[in-house]
Amino acid sequence: MTNVKGKVAYITGGSKGIGYAVAHSLLEAGMKVAISGRNMKSVKSAARQLGGNGNILAIESDVTKHVDEENAVKAILLKWGTLDVVLANAGVGHFAPIDEMTELQWHNMINTNLNGVFHTLKASVEALKDSKGYYITLASLAGTNFFAMGAGYNATKFGVVGFTQAAMLDLRKYDIKVSTIMPGSVATHFNNNEPSEKDAWKIHPEDIGELVLDLLKMHPRTLPSKIEVRPSRPDKK
Repeated sequence: MTNVKGKVAYITGGSKGIGYAVAHSLLEAGMKVAISGRNMKSVKSAARQLGGNGNILAIESDVTKHVDEENAVKAILLKWGTLDVVLANAGVGHFAPIDEMTELQWHNMINTNLNGVFHTLKASVEALKDSKGYYITLASLAGTNFFAMGAGYNATKFGVVGFTQAAMLDLRKYDIKVSTIMPGSVATHFNNNEPSEKDAWKIHPEDIGELVLDLLKMHPRTLPSKIEVRPSRPDKK
């Protein structure tokens, strides 16, 4: 089992939902964690709630802007001197029939969900080469299962899965591990959902936190490169 204590992680979209839950799991395991988001007030608030005994760093970054991600990585290296784990988690969703989807909605998803994972990896790849680190994208089962009103979201998540798998083949020669996680229904605020008892059947964010930690602790010789995760009993609603 790989020892994760003292390792440094960067999580985009870390102020709420899955990103926040993963940050909590990694901090509990003794890691140092930087979280980012577009709204610095929200990111700082999340960092305060996470605590972390000085092992948390709040960063303002918009993943649609490569320079923001470059500056985020620079801030992490300045504070801790290394970067071992990157979770490209930031994402948005707009759902409408293709004839009703706006150009703004389409480009918002492409720029955040797809361009964002590229910007995050491009900004961090040299640091990950130095640390022989781990890059993880947060995709979705929408990256393999298409559905009505999901043309834009499907396009981005299919793209994230393909991007991550190809990047895995490019980077493993540097001893960088690359995986994509593809959750089904998760009890978060995504798409204006308000988590409640009705979401008890869904995957919970902390479950993804445990999964990420399991990946990081796995022996370096083994790489689960694509992980599909779904609720055990979706009929129990």
